[in-house]
Amino acid sequence: MTPLELILSLSIPASSLGVVAFGVHELRRRKNKGLDGAPLTATYVNEFTALFYASKRMELDHRDTMSMMREEDSSGARPWDLTNGIVLPRRPPTQP
Repeated sequence: MTPLELILSLSIPASSLGVVAFGVHELRRRKNKGLDGAPLTATYVNEFTALFYASKRMELDHRDTMSMMREEDSSGARPWDLTNGIVLPRRPPTQP
């Protein structure tokens, strides 16, 4: 086996172990510092998967779109509570 063949045959396992090691390091660092957000290794794995699966690319695009939208649960709330059988009156907005 030539050195080039050896390097190429070990590149995939080595990169996988490198991603796992970096992920463990990153999670420890985030736990100690209390950081939020997606870890870099999760982003790398998602993008690598999206390279081979078009449905993963659509999922990531949909996730990005939904993260930009505002959630307004209270604006569509009904004026009644079906579990207790009561009607909740809505107050008109006060004018300053």
